Amino acid sequence: MKLSFLGAAGEVTGSCTLVETADARFIVDCGLFQGGREADAKNRSAFRFRPADLDFVILTHAHLDHCGLLPRLIAEGFGGRIWCTPATADLAPIMLEDSAHIMEKEAERATARGRALLPPLYRVADAEHVPSFLEPSRYGRDFSPHRGVRARFQDAGHILGSAITELWVDDGGAQQKLVFSGDLGQPERPVVRDPRSIDVADLLVIESTYGNRDHKGMTETLDEVVECITETVHRRHGKVVVPAFALGRTQDVIVILARIAREGRIAATDVYVDSPLAAKATEVFLRHQASLDAEFQSLLRASERGAIPLRVRFTQSPEESKSLNTLKGGAVIIASSGMCDGGRVRHHLRHNLPRPDSAVLFTGFQAQGTLGRRIVDGMNPVKLFGEEVPVHARICTVGGLSAHADRTALLDWLRHFQRPPQRLFVNHGEADVAAGFAQTLADSFGWTVTPTSPGLTIEA
Repeated sequence: MKLSFLGAAGEVTGSCTLVETADARFIVDCGLFQGGREADAKNRSAFRFRPADLDFVILTHAHLDHCGLLPRLIAEGFGGRIWCTPATADLAPIMLEDSAHIMEKEAERATARGRALLPPLYRVADAEHVPSFLEPSRYGRDFSPHRGVRARFQDAGHILGSAITELWVDDGGAQQKLVFSGDLGQPERPVVRDPRSIDVADLLVIESTYGNRDHKGMTETLDEVVECITETVHRRHGKVVVPAFALGRTQDVIVILARIAREGRIAATDVYVDSPLAAKATEVFLRHQASLDAEFQSLLRASERGAIPLRVRFTQSPEESKSLNTLKGGAVIIASSGMCDGGRVRHHLRHNLPRPDSAVLFTGFQAQGTLGRRIVDGMNPVKLFGEEVPVHARICTVGGLSAHADRTALLDWLRHFQRPPQRLFVNHGEADVAAGFAQTLADSFGWTVTPTSPGLTIEA
């Protein structure tokens, strides 16, 4: 058996791992690289395999850095099935169609300005082909995507539908168990349930996004959110702009705001979710309530009774979005994208970054090369829409809402293994973080660990 790490190796986007056995060839995830010109070049480079030669795809969840190149994969000849959970099968199509729509609009705007630009990576018509390839399978249920391969999804606790993948693979008469952690969630977070534990793996690939540090505790995190909103919205009557992924983080933020409002820790607050995609994703969340945690369901019932002093509105049209820039009084504006590299949040940043009465509240990881990372790192001014925009707004960062497990949570998850994996690979982390986490594992467990690097191929 051979594994090739083709994305999210030494970085946190572009997830894609190729697995080749005597009987099967498949990939785990087919994600979009994110973060500037270098990422665009990677997205346009040739696949390291022939899509038509793949027997199937395992999709761990619906974030674009895991599913965002599926339309291109299909357009270039893939004809198999894409296995995922039912919630991911509902969410991935709306994520991909929105991604394609943004790509088309960016190309149109560039053409209108007379700028030479490559055509969109894929179009809405390409994204619309994806649903017919999706093959849902529930958590805890065995399925056989190809001869010699048995698989099972377990809840990864990252976003709705996210999956740890267990794979039993026959290879030349011997069977090995592969486990791909996917993106593991932080325990005791709002909306989704905690990650399921796994007890045995011959070969394990684990993420390491936050493998070098721990998140702040939830109590401290909520205190910081309360302070940011109270100071900005209710004392300065300004706007709090929250860059948030439409899928997962937006719903987390709404639940957090509902919690602190119900507890009386913030005054009645207007919240605008400026993302048609987030509205669609939230509808999917409501259809899958049985997969969500008890707190989410409790807050939903309280909201339906009018027991929470939080006014949440979802904007739809561009005109509604633009009207938020002239809104009088304080408010919270949640808009995508989460790393500020696209979507409506960029317009809100252009209007609010120069304002000392406003704030930007970052609630998630900001990858290298993204606008969000530049703002968090203190760059001033920043470039938006070809303009130099000064940063006078408060920049608030809270780490305790991350949907990724921190170092302690990752170590706790690994402690459930009854014996050391024969091979352990640290993936989905910036190079120095992945290397540091690999050393932590070696020191903590005495295991042999390999941090992945772009293009790394191993025989197992």
